[in-house]
Amino acid sequence: MDSTLDCLALAGLAGAAFVLLTGCANMVLMFLLWLLYLSLVNVGQIWWVLRWESQLLETGFLGIFLCPLWSLSRLPQGSPPSRIVIWSFRWLIFRIMLGAGLIKIRGDRCWRELTCMDYHYETQPVPNPISYFMHRSPWWFHRFETLVNHFIELLVPFFLLLGRRMVILHGLLQILFQVLLIISGNLSFLNWLTVVPSLACFDDASLGLLFGSRLRDRAARLQRPGTQGQSPALGSCVRRVLNISLGLLITYLSIPVVLNLLSSRQVMNTSFNSLRIVNTYGAFGSITKERTEVILQGTSSLDPSDPTAVWEEFEFKCKPGDLRRRPCLISPYHYRLDWLMWFAAFQTYEQNEWIIHLAGKLLAQEEETLSLLATNPFAGRDPPRWIRGEHFRYKFSQPGGKHARDGKWWIRKRIGPYFPPVNLQGLRKFFEDRNWPYPVQD
Repeated sequence: MDSTLDCLALAGLAGAAFVLLTGCANMVLMFLLWLLYLSLVNVGQIWWVLRWESQLLETGFLGIFLCPLWSLSRLPQGSPPSRIVIWSFRWLIFRIMLGAGLIKIRGDRCWRELTCMDYHYETQPVPNPISYFMHRSPWWFHRFETLVNHFIELLVPFFLLLGRRMVILHGLLQILFQVLLIISGNLSFLNWLTVVPSLACFDDASLGLLFGSRLRDRAARLQRPGTQGQSPALGSCVRRVLNISLGLLITYLSIPVVLNLLSSRQVMNTSFNSLRIVNTYGAFGSITKERTEVILQGTSSLDPSDPTAVWEEFEFKCKPGDLRRRPCLISPYHYRLDWLMWFAAFQTYEQNEWIIHLAGKLLAQEEETLSLLATNPFAGRDPPRWIRGEHFRYKFSQPGGKHARDGKWWIRKRIGPYFPPVNLQGLRKFFEDRNWPYPVQD
């Protein structure tokens, strides 16, 4: 499985790098890139399918139809994007934003009471340094933020129906909103990706202000279909048929999505088809009011119950752990394990059996697993005999306060055990019952 995933990822990387570096793409190449990522997502369902995977698949699928059929020219003659494709992108950003707004209003009451931003910066999956200071903003500023969020997600999407100027304003507001989200937290490439369909709000006249007159004239000439009376090329005819087919497909697949948006039992981040072409979206329908963390600790002691046993902590690359470590800044990169640890912290280990699987790998000190962590307290020593999970409540320290002056970004208090001490031998049956390969010490 590892080799298969590596091959899929490397093939996708090579294709994407070619498009990025050369500026050349056609429908065939873009379809292959989309198919590769769909394969990765289908394999990933074993663990977790997150919103941005479906959103990337839908965005990538629409991107296929922006390109000429065969030509790999950087500026192909007579291949302007179809209005169908442009409006498909606008329909995508409409669903993303309206779905996010509706799930909030129908979900956690703190969105209706305008208090959710009192908690968001501290309890979001992976805060960054800006989150630390934004969390301490005045109460009235958090109320204002929440009102702006509702305006952007619930009202601005309808600007798409109000003519060219309002469509351009929609694009500007949505991009600005995504930039603010990028600055205030580590939400992977999600917000960067959401900028893409917003670009469809700008026509040539509005974008032409960014370029010189010579380039604008050249682009206008390239969009001309050719000499009058000349029959269109076969590729153009096929592309036109494909664009019309796209419009019909999007319309058909949008029916359950629209019904979901209108439903009081709206579900978010769901696909109604296996290809994940038209999906439902939403984010932070509920807000956790306290931040809890699972801290993995290991010991070399023979008896885990010995009060003199020394328990040492495994540090992850980005999620909160060490109280003195500054919150990381990694967007648009994504540490998937750190994100999953956030989910696990407000559930139980029985609901997240993979965390026991992780403990087994750490007991065996498997190098591939250790590469996902920031520090290994047992590096250069014998592997730990026992590993346990401890549950803590984390809060940001007060800027300029006692803890901050001591170099601490976080304050924590132990809640209790998350999972009991486990050793490698004791996990053998656990692994065998689930047909998992038993970890072998390197």
